[in-house]
Amino acid sequence: MRFLIQRVNHAKVTVEEKVTGEIQKGFVVFLGISENDTQEIADKLVKKLLNLRIFEDSEGKTNLALKDVGGSLLLVSQFTLYADCKKGNRPSFIRAASPDLANKLYEYIIQQCRAAGFQTETGIFGADMTVQIENNGPFTIILDSTEIC
Repeated sequence: MRFLIQRVNHAKVTVEEKVTGEIQKGFVVFLGISENDTQEIADKLVKKLLNLRIFEDSEGKTNLALKDVGGSLLLVSQFTLYADCKKGNRPSFIRAASPDLANKLYEYIIQQCRAAGFQTETGIFGADMTVQIENNGPFTIILDSTEIC
C-alpha cells in the first residue's frame, strides 16, 4: 500500500464538472493499493498518516500533526502509484490490486479516518478525476507499507 501525501492550503476533486470533495488546510492523500494489501496494513498506514507531524509550529519546525492544526483529509484512489516502468516506455499496472479489493480497502481507509474524527473528503473510485492542489511547502511524503510494516 502506498500513500502519497501532500500538505495543502486547499484542494478539491472534480468529476464531470461536479466537486466531489474539497478541503482547506490538510492533506491530499493519493492511495495506491496492491494485491497483497490488507486491513491490518491499512490500519498501520492510517495511524502513521494521522500522526505525521509535518505542519510548522510557532518556531517554524515541523512538530504539529493534522489534529493540532484542525486539518482535513482529501483521499483519492490512484492505482498508478503501482506503475512498473522497468520495461519499455509504457507502464504496467499488474502489481495494483483488483478493482474490488482496491475499492474495499479504499472505503475502509475512508471509514477509519472519519472514525478517528477527521473531516474526510474523497474523489470517486475509478472515475476520471481532476484534482486541484495548492501544495504548501511544497511538502510531499510517500508512505510505503513495504518500508513501514
